[in-house]
Amino acid sequence: MAELIESKEQFNQLITKEQPVVFKFSGDWCPDCKRMDFFIGSVLDKFEEFPFYEIDKDQFPELAEEYQVMGIPSLLVFKEGEKVGHLHSAYAKTPDEVTEYLEDYFKKITSTK
Repeated sequence: MAELIESKEQFNQLITKEQPVVFKFSGDWCPDCKRMDFFIGSVLDKFEEFPFYEIDKDQFPELAEEYQVMGIPSLLVFKEGEKVGHLHSAYAKTPDEVTEYLEDYFKKITSTK
C-alpha cells in the first residue's frame, strides 16, 4: 500500500523525480478517504511502475493550499517538481473513476516520451 509522507522535505524530494509520482491527499476523519482505501490497492496494482504515497492534508495544510487541494481524497501526480495531474475529490469516488483517470493520464505521458 501507500507509504505515508512524514515530512515536507520528504515530499519535496519525491516530487522532483523524473518518473511520475502519485500522492493521495487524505485525512483520518474523512469518510470518502476511508471508502477509497477499500479499493485503491486493486486500482494501483494496474500502475505498479508509478510510486504511490499518502499525505495527511491536516498534517501539511500548507502543501494542500500550495497545490490547490480543496477536497479530499484527491490524487495529485508530480513529475520533475511540477504538479502535472490532479484528480479532484468530486471525481475520485469509485474505482472506475480513479482507474479511468490514471489510465488516461499515464497513457498521455507515456506516449510523449
